[in-house]
Amino acid sequence: MNGHLAMASLTTQGASGLYIPGNLYRLEKRNNTTVVAMAKAGFSCSWHMITAKKRSFYAIASAGNPPGLEMRDGKMVNGIHVKETPSPYIGNTNPSGLVIDSNVVEPQTFLLGRFVEDRFVYRQTFSIRSYEIGPDKTATMETLMNLLQETALNHVTSSGLAGDGFGATREMSLRKLIWVVTRIHVQVQRYNCWGDVVEIDTWVDATGKNGMRRDWIIRDYKTQEIITRATSTWVIMNRETRKLSKIPGEVREELQPFYINRLAIPAEHNDVEKIDKLTDETAGRIQSGLASVPMHVLEHYNLTSMTLEYRRECRQSRLLESLTSTSEDSNSHSSNRKADMEYTHLLRMQADKAEIVRARTEWKSKPKHK
Repeated sequence: MNGHLAMASLTTQGASGLYIPGNLYRLEKRNNTTVVAMAKAGFSCSWHMITAKKRSFYAIASAGNPPGLEMRDGKMVNGIHVKETPSPYIGNTNPSGLVIDSNVVEPQTFLLGRFVEDRFVYRQTFSIRSYEIGPDKTATMETLMNLLQETALNHVTSSGLAGDGFGATREMSLRKLIWVVTRIHVQVQRYNCWGDVVEIDTWVDATGKNGMRRDWIIRDYKTQEIITRATSTWVIMNRETRKLSKIPGEVREELQPFYINRLAIPAEHNDVEKIDKLTDETAGRIQSGLASVPMHVLEHYNLTSMTLEYRRECRQSRLLESLTSTSEDSNSHSSNRKADMEYTHLLRMQADKAEIVRARTEWKSKPKHK
């Protein structure tokens, strides 16, 4: 993994207690002045000095028009900008759990993105980079999943709810609770090309008695065509006992103002069917590691639908094996369209065969170029 990929995939906890995906920040005190610096591979950063006043600043370092900070139609993409605003934590508890005096500046990073539709929807733009594409110069499913996660985390941070956990709220952090995803379904109409700009909307709503649903829509920024839809289900886990927990009333009160009853994927097109468990007898392909799809499929087909059903945690250094079964010319479960190929997958521990993830994927032939 090169430096750029490592920076894109790792998340660093900043001195403010917020998790800051993508970039690495450092906070220092110099003569009662707070200095915020951004370090990113290949960037030449400058320093911004912020003197303590009765107002709080959201600030980051500028990079002097580096390649990664672009302007499209007067709008910055894949960057972060400086914004002066009254701190949402003045006189209250900030995400680090500290009470902020109104005369003291509490520096917070202002992540690029904005709230729309009466603050129910969070919107962020991204440019597809060269290291986020496949051999055909289009974004990969891995890229889309990374962007969905990035937007979701920035939504929580920008809302003022972020605690000291990865996307957890303040009330969750006080109770040692974290979010875990149990199911996610993604439908891709088409993949953007290198250099294209995409616009991602995300929002949340309650689901069932004890869950939260997060949805996303990805648009082509230039044409506003919806090219990807995704929906996911989340529950709460105690980070120490690793057991699922009911959503406390205090957490519900935090989340309730952000709930909106809207579906990214209409119910009739959503993949809600149970994913069958593969066994040694029913799997057509079993092998060590994560790779489960033959290379010729990756070369000649586009992944148009993916459903993941998470069964248990998997820690680092665990040895895994994947099982796969295919059904060509199958009927699509998710969109009432005919898929050229459908796979059922199972990822399990190699030692005790315990399930980790069940999955279903749908593929369509890539257009043939003359």
